[in-house]
Amino acid sequence: MKWPSRQAAGSTPGSLRSQLLRWILIPLALLAVLDSVSVYRTALSAAERAYDRALLASTRALAERVSFVDGKVVADVPYVALDSFETDTLGRIYYKVTGIRGEFVSGYEDLPALPREVPRSDLYPALVHFYDASYRGEAVRVAALYQPVYDSSMRGIALIQVAETLNARLGLTRAILLDTLWRQAALIVAATLLVWFSVRVVLRPLMRLKNDVATRQPTDLSDFDPSLVHKEVRPLVLAMNGYMARLQILIDEQRRFIADASHQLRTPLTVLKTQAELALRESDPQALRQIVHSIGHTTESAVHLANRLLTLARAEHGVLASQMTAVPLAAIARQVGLELAPGAVRKNIDLSLDAQEDAVVTGNALLLHEMVVNLVDNAIRYTPPGGRVALRVSGAAHATLEVEDSGSGIPEAERSTVFTPFYRASGALEANPGGSGLGLAIVHDIAVLHGARLELSDGAGGQGLNIMVRFPPAKK
Repeated sequence: MKWPSRQAAGSTPGSLRSQLLRWILIPLALLAVLDSVSVYRTALSAAERAYDRALLASTRALAERVSFVDGKVVADVPYVALDSFETDTLGRIYYKVTGIRGEFVSGYEDLPALPREVPRSDLYPALVHFYDASYRGEAVRVAALYQPVYDSSMRGIALIQVAETLNARLGLTRAILLDTLWRQAALIVAATLLVWFSVRVVLRPLMRLKNDVATRQPTDLSDFDPSLVHKEVRPLVLAMNGYMARLQILIDEQRRFIADASHQLRTPLTVLKTQAELALRESDPQALRQIVHSIGHTTESAVHLANRLLTLARAEHGVLASQMTAVPLAAIARQVGLELAPGAVRKNIDLSLDAQEDAVVTGNALLLHEMVVNLVDNAIRYTPPGGRVALRVSGAAHATLEVEDSGSGIPEAERSTVFTPFYRASGALEANPGGSGLGLAIVHDIAVLHGARLELSDGAGGQGLNIMVRFPPAKK
């Protein structure tokens, strides 16, 4: 099983269930291995100590049979004891008794001698040394005990060695190892089944949420109940509910926009149809020419309305919002002034431009151009002949755009609603009955998209309207 690693940037997270199982079971398996090693070493040490204690008991039993007789060290070992030393049910046992002068007394003379570097065991009060050796082709464990011997005329220390083959110890070691591995394997299997079942039970609310999402109708954007999932998942459900609420608002706005747009387009299309029918029935060339001229004028109005609807839709949905660059606002104002100057000349309107060249905003040049066009075009449309329209651009760090006219203006009570699509102020209906009511709505949406603030006030001398657009600082 592969150790779970951090997800690389852009990679899919994968299965939550499998990740939980990996993060739980892999550390658990490692802990089980470490615990097995620890238990095995502890049990092995305990078994080693038990065997050494039994070996020391045999050595002491033999030491009690060692004494002085006629000035010599002798070992009085019965034949029955010799048989038990030579062979055991679990292995072979050998012994050797060495006198106080290093002479061989009894047992197996070729038994390996006590190495000098072997320390005395601190676990027992006796002067005993334990060491491993090889004897007759077999590994043995040897206990070497220094035993004091004395009589009325002599005293000294004899060395009693008892060796035991390691067959019994190795068998016990294997049994301990197999028992430890079996128990730990059973523990891991049981933990795996328990964790798998637990993860399955814990993830049931998420599975129910998944089924609810999968079986919902496309038109059902109602909220999911966050109380049906875990506390940690509730923020996700709440975020989903918030997203669906915003999506519902967008859909409602689209439906309303489509309804309003179809209503607005129906009028010029109906007029076009009527004018076309009149042209088909008209035989007088002069009257037919006038009808065709009217058709052209109606078509131009319909095209203008359609372009404004598309611009409004693009601004509302944030199209091109990602294409934000540093835009010189003065250049856009100058270009719009040149484009709309013929209309101002036809109405004998004084169109002026006062722009600082260092005024820069962060935005989309196409949308900003549409915003300035709508502001200046509205000002020209609703300014009577002989009036004035002033276009001003100022501020380097905080760019500001102003369009001031000397028209009828907008009553203060209606200034909060004039940015609603298709809404037309009372003065606008009188000055331009054929307007669409989309100009300021487009301006508002583009300003919001650029983080700008709109301010409406009276023009100079309390006449007309002054619209100011305050942009945020340009990003560097």
